[in-house]
Amino acid sequence: MKILVTGVNHKTAPIEVREKLVFSGDKLQKGLDQLLLNPAIEGGIILSTCNRIEIYIDIKETEEKIKEYIKRFLSEFHSIDKNLLDTSLYFYSDADAIRHIFRVTSSLDSMVIGEPQILGQVKDAFEFALSRKTTSVILNKLMRKAISVAKRIRRETRIGKNAVSISYAAVELAKKIFIDLNKKTFMLLGAGEMAELT
Repeated sequence: MKILVTGVNHKTAPIEVREKLVFSGDKLQKGLDQLLLNPAIEGGIILSTCNRIEIYIDIKETEEKIKEYIKRFLSEFHSIDKNLLDTSLYFYSDADAIRHIFRVTSSLDSMVIGEPQILGQVKDAFEFALSRKTTSVILNKLMRKAISVAKRIRRETRIGKNAVSISYAAVELAKKIFIDLNKKTFMLLGAGEMAELT
């Protein structure tokens, strides 16, 4: 068995590309079902947030064949040009994949290091996959350990001491520029979680 992570994030793809790859609502279940049609994939979890879309899989075949399968799957499922994916996708396998999952879950790979939302998003993605029986024994152990380590990091370090989300950082910056926010009017664009937090 091998662990393979495929994804795009705020460092590798612009928002226009990430928006096209989002798995939300029914798309998440359909995506997991379609992903697991490949008999070489033992289990899978899809993490889909505003800053990253990642697929965590447990495979029993050569990595290169699965990489091509994942590219084709994403391209066809989201009706996106495969060439666009070639410049945006990243792949991690085995020890590098495990390290990446731990970094993501612990918010060390976030746009704002220490932000707390990613841990909840990873837990939600894992619980969704568990409830749909799309995970594997190896993925279950890995994700439980990653979540446990992330909680320990939050508890035992000062990672969340400073700005812990983009919305918090934006408000803090506004306070430095305008001093008294009570006398200012702001316009928020968007209806997502970040806008709500702001």
